[in-house]
Amino acid sequence: MSTLSEQGGVIYSRLIAREGDESTYELFIGPQHPASGHMRFIVRLEGDVIVSVDPDIGYVHRTMEKLAEGREVIKSIPLLERMTIIDSHNVTLGLVRAIEKLLDVEPPPRARYLRTLLSEINRIASHLYGMGIAGIMLNHSTMFMWAFGDREVWLQLAEELTGARLTHTYSIPGGVRRDLPQGFADKAEKAVRYMERRLKDYMAVFFENPQVRARYEGVGVLKKSEASRLGIVGPNLRASGIKYDARLAEDYAAYSELEFEVPTHEEGDAMARMLVRIEEIKQSMNIIRQILRKIPDGSILADKYVRLLPPPLREQVAKTGRVKFPGIFATLKLPEGDAVSRVEMGHGEIFYHVTGNGSTKPYRLRVVTPSFRNVILFRYLAPGHRFMDFPAIYGSLDYFPPEADR
Repeated sequence: MSTLSEQGGVIYSRLIAREGDESTYELFIGPQHPASGHMRFIVRLEGDVIVSVDPDIGYVHRTMEKLAEGREVIKSIPLLERMTIIDSHNVTLGLVRAIEKLLDVEPPPRARYLRTLLSEINRIASHLYGMGIAGIMLNHSTMFMWAFGDREVWLQLAEELTGARLTHTYSIPGGVRRDLPQGFADKAEKAVRYMERRLKDYMAVFFENPQVRARYEGVGVLKKSEASRLGIVGPNLRASGIKYDARLAEDYAAYSELEFEVPTHEEGDAMARMLVRIEEIKQSMNIIRQILRKIPDGSILADKYVRLLPPPLREQVAKTGRVKFPGIFATLKLPEGDAVSRVEMGHGEIFYHVTGNGSTKPYRLRVVTPSFRNVILFRYLAPGHRFMDFPAIYGSLDYFPPEADR
């Protein structure tokens, strides 16, 4: 009732009460789960034309950063991957890199390739999740079921590699927890060939569907200059013609040793944002094939940590390719200083700033997520469109509320 006003026994919306004009009215969407997570939109309309949109975020704020500052640094990895559970390796890889910079430790070459492998599997699964949600927003249930069904293929591969479907906690300071399992390369190749065929089906059934094109093309156009001015990241930025990708800007994992393209589109509309994600899935599969051909032999954990393992455990790690956390990790102390890192998630660039003060817990931990950077687009892209365009714009942005709220 706080949003309503009573004058002369008549209940008015707060906007009408303030402006005295009944030509504009407010529509509240949410905060129940309108799509991918909990948030609310306050939409103002003249007829069915959108005048303004206020994204009302924070319903799933969990004080992630402050919680991370109150526990041993190694425990912040499984905590923070809950921000974006659909892309849980990419969302924590930046944290691990910042910790490694403070500890002055680098992962061995094989571990860098394995990190890249899981990052690209996560990226494909994340894009399929986003496309499924976008499909059901247009009442295209086939796209929703296809994308979510095909996402299972990549979740199973991630589980094969890490032991967990979603919360992998795979990268750790100095390396990764598990080596490549036997027969993984054949399963990955089979998944890639399957997905290549499915992307052709997606084009025929969804993206080349005249009704879908009518809903997406020319809708929610983000100009290149505006994308740059607003600090937009990820596929939403690249769909406006700006070729920026943290995988090229920041030296992490094995991307500098692999060949891949950064797809861009010039149109900046909802269709361009969706098509960029299709192209990125193709590039991720190309990267996965290169990794499986080029991955070097060797350890999956930095020598300085391997030497701390008791001899029987060291022998077990060498034999099984699985790392049991050495006791030193539970009391790992972060030296005094600051470290920052950037990683390209499926939604865009994530930024970490970690401060150490010599204790086992981070003195400060800050994270800027891609969904937080992109939430401003709801205010800029929707005005002027008809209300029925709002689901198309929302779906094309691949916005994930728990990631923005942290």
